[in-house]
Amino acid sequence: MSSSSIEDFFKQLDRSYFMEILKEESRLDCAIPIGYGQTISQPSLVLFMTKALMIEKHHRILEIGTGSGYQTTFLAEFGAKVYTIERIEALYESAKDKLTRLGYQNIEFILADGSYGLKEFAPYDRIMVTAAARKIPQEYLNQLAVGGRMIIPVGDYTVQKLLLVEKDSSGNITEKHLENVRFVPLVGAFEI
Repeated sequence: MSSSSIEDFFKQLDRSYFMEILKEESRLDCAIPIGYGQTISQPSLVLFMTKALMIEKHHRILEIGTGSGYQTTFLAEFGAKVYTIERIEALYESAKDKLTRLGYQNIEFILADGSYGLKEFAPYDRIMVTAAARKIPQEYLNQLAVGGRMIIPVGDYTVQKLLLVEKDSSGNITEKHLENVRFVPLVGAFEI
């Protein structure tokens, strides 16, 4: 999908739709609390991460951390099928309701701990992780398709690197540090 298509969609999507509180702050380019110790990511970072994944219409995508559903919307708009995992039931229900009302039918919502990914539907062409892990979980690498790309924040509470992880045709993994970020922690087996 072209960067201009993603940017056009980004400009027309109202972030406040995905927020229950602090709606008046939705136009700020910063992460904003959405309750339950979680945040809705800053818009420029959502755009950057979506572009870095290089999503195509035939891609099957795994998202770890549905949260508000804001990032999920970008994945569903440009990918073929999205499997999104959320561990907090209230956020899961809210995101599912909002995205269903927007008419998306290519999203499979899963209420679960995403620490180990979602093996039953693997492999995935793209994986988007929206919470920081201490290290890249081997399970995510195993579930990434040959030729696949994954975005994941890795680090501790003070320093996190946003990594682009790619798996080549031989199954070799490469990592590229995109920028320093600050995400909520991945909770479960690989929490920071």
